[in-house]
Amino acid sequence: MKTKTIYQCTECGYKSPKWSGKCPNCGEWNSFREIEERKEGKGTAAVKPSLSRLKEVQTGNDQRLLTGITEFDRVMGGGIVRDSVTIITSPPGGGKSTLSLMAASALAKQGYRILYASGEESDSQIKNRAERILERIEENIWILADTSMDAVLAAIGEIDADLIILDSIQTFTLAEFLPSRAGNPTQTMECASALVQQAKNKARPRAALVIGQMNKSDEIAGLRALEHLVDTVLVLEGEGADELRCLVATKNRFGSTGEMGFFTMTETGLASIDNPSEYFVTKRRKGDMVSGSAITVLKEGSRPVIAEIESLVSASFTPYPSRISEAMKKDTLNTLLSILEQRGGIKLYDKNVVMKTTGGLYLKEQAANLAALMSIASSYYDRSIPADWAFIADVGLTGELKRVPSMESRVKELDRMGFAKVFIPAGGMRQIPLERMEVVEVKSLSQLLGMVFGKK
Repeated sequence: MKTKTIYQCTECGYKSPKWSGKCPNCGEWNSFREIEERKEGKGTAAVKPSLSRLKEVQTGNDQRLLTGITEFDRVMGGGIVRDSVTIITSPPGGGKSTLSLMAASALAKQGYRILYASGEESDSQIKNRAERILERIEENIWILADTSMDAVLAAIGEIDADLIILDSIQTFTLAEFLPSRAGNPTQTMECASALVQQAKNKARPRAALVIGQMNKSDEIAGLRALEHLVDTVLVLEGEGADELRCLVATKNRFGSTGEMGFFTMTETGLASIDNPSEYFVTKRRKGDMVSGSAITVLKEGSRPVIAEIESLVSASFTPYPSRISEAMKKDTLNTLLSILEQRGGIKLYDKNVVMKTTGGLYLKEQAANLAALMSIASSYYDRSIPADWAFIADVGLTGELKRVPSMESRVKELDRMGFAKVFIPAGGMRQIPLERMEVVEVKSLSQLLGMVFGKK
């Protein structure tokens, strides 16, 4: 076996025989790192492939490990697949280690054997965190505080682990690839490959949960090939100071991509928000009259979530009124304001407009546009909208209401939560049975403003 020294870009994986200050492929500066490339000699023995007919492959009915953490299991597609490798990443302090330890404890309680290997924390640090967030520390959790991947592989066999947790993959090294340091693309990829081989062993399948560091671009540190290697990629969104955390599956070979789970960070760890439709709407007593609020339904993955949009319209005493929104892009907000002025007859050229959502949800869907406009109109007229009314539609530049996907599931969620009326585009959904809610079909924004506020 022969080796030669080459240079590889840590951002895009481009290889070069010599070092360069700027990568010619992706344009990044100072991204080349020295690696050793290994080539097989001419006398390499032929390997006999292990073939199976797809039809004859045995799958079984117990291929998933259920942690009991509702939101985590749902985002994973119904639990952790036994012979899978999952990588989870988040900004520093986002809660990825906390969530992993909670999953380890839940599975250990069921009798599964867990190996928690950390290259970042000592035994005592892990123990202190476990005592803080877990009700009790289970017998079936083993800790390995080491940066040697060789030690991890030996420990897996020693305890016959059902689940391996690696915290984090960028801190481990294989002796075979020294002197390459930890975090080097070669070390990271080879350590991940060794773990994949352990997980997908036909004779003894194991599940692996890998924690990955996040770079300044909010992506997993290292080569993108790492994401291709694993089965599932989870991103835990939310900064250290935020109470709300969103777990998003950006890749999932065993479930829906884009599935989202919600958690709150508490003193005792992450708590699942099992009914987000209640979390993202302000609880008000019957008869409370509040202007500037409107309800819509968003689709987060496969699940409909009821959301509240709040707006504040005030007089501007400067030549350039403020347009502030934490919930959507500024260009989107300006477009909606133009539609409201031209098609709704509401003059906002001398008004400040501020918009946000309860709970901090980001409005990625056009289905929320009508509710956003109605919340602005409500604040402008200082007229409240009944708290049990909702609005689901996109709004075109012509002022016409446009249909949006999955209308039936959105309306069913409103009906389940006890809402009385929902306004949707004309012909926007098929007939479905509802318990009590009234569905009102509207053609245009001006027509809806007249129905709700008695205006144009």
